Amino acid sequence: MLAAAGLLLPACGSSGDGASGQAGATSFEGRGPITYVAGKDTTGTVQPMLDRWNKLHPKEKVTFIQLPTDADAQRQQMIQNAETKSDAYTVLSLDAVWTSEFAAHQWIDKLPEKQFPLRKMLKPVVATGKYRGGQYAVPFNSDGGLLYYRTDLLKKAGIAEPPKTWAEMKSACAKVKKLPEAKGISCYAGQFQKYEGLTVNFSEAVNSAGGHVTDAKGKPDVDTPEAKKGLDFLVDSVKDRTIPKEGITYQEEDGRQAFQSGKLVFLRNWPYVHSLAKKSKIAEKFATAPLPGLKGPGSSSLGGHNLALSSHAKNKATALDFMKFFTNEKSAGTFLKEAAFAPPYASLYDDKALIKRYPYLPVLKESILRAVPRPRVVQYGDVTSAIQQETYAALTGSKSSEQALKDMQKDLRKSAAK
Repeated sequence: MLAAAGLLLPACGSSGDGASGQAGATSFEGRGPITYVAGKDTTGTVQPMLDRWNKLHPKEKVTFIQLPTDADAQRQQMIQNAETKSDAYTVLSLDAVWTSEFAAHQWIDKLPEKQFPLRKMLKPVVATGKYRGGQYAVPFNSDGGLLYYRTDLLKKAGIAEPPKTWAEMKSACAKVKKLPEAKGISCYAGQFQKYEGLTVNFSEAVNSAGGHVTDAKGKPDVDTPEAKKGLDFLVDSVKDRTIPKEGITYQEEDGRQAFQSGKLVFLRNWPYVHSLAKKSKIAEKFATAPLPGLKGPGSSSLGGHNLALSSHAKNKATALDFMKFFTNEKSAGTFLKEAAFAPPYASLYDDKALIKRYPYLPVLKESILRAVPRPRVVQYGDVTSAIQQETYAALTGSKSSEQALKDMQKDLRKSAAK
């Protein structure tokens, strides 16, 4: 969970509660209209929650600014807004791995952490909002990767349990594809387009093969036999069509739509897919399981989004109150029920009524607790770009896995030296 020391900038500002990452302290003053900035809401649940706030606070309304679904594009637009010192963005929905970068560059304020119920949340999730001992972001939702699979097809193929290993998944797929009703179906998809999702899926493959993107001291560690086994699984799966040809163009929504339309047996995706798939033609024909790995269940990348406050925003008192409202346990429960967002609160994973409605919750909780974070570093843009570039080169066959990992190792070391 420790960020790579060599990739971090010196800490800035006071460590006292309520201080910002800048010199001096943030007073969190000012009331009035604010904005909430996040990726496009594909679940349709965000605006209704904002409407609840706006009804209760007619003089402090929140306007929803929706950015592209692509995480890299979201990050870039938020950075551009910060670099121009614009007050157009108030509350930012940050990918859990962006905290260090945004805090170190003084784009977001250090928050008064005692005003938030962080002790009720899962510790690994809370840690994603920290930078140099300060809380710069508050968990909105968490995320752990899940394996979605077609229960009806596995049953007809005589497969009693979902696969625990990559080999078992390929074997199960071969049996399913022999069924008449599985004509034209593909085996597996994740997020393999050259964007942030590829960094997530590459990291999961490496971790699930016993490797590490960074070692215990935070240094790049991808030029290893274990990392090669992880990347080889992805590369070989493209070659043998376990991953369909179009799979290397998939982002989250592409894979979800393919799975829901009956084009896939297995899909690696986030919990949000569950509620949407329940409304599709495969509503009663799928279930979830832990991600498979080389020798047993694999390790997810730790996902999720946190709320942060733009250091250049106005009406920060309103913003702070809105963040408390939007991230409280009641709101987390609503987003779980209506959008299948993984909540940060530990109690919701143990609620019997919720487990009956969402039987995957215990598995998801373990997935989050065992998840491995992507490198939480200041130069994250350079790091993820290098991972995407080299992984995609291997997937498309322009480089061997071995060469791609050697080049990736060199690039990550260069980022560490900046």
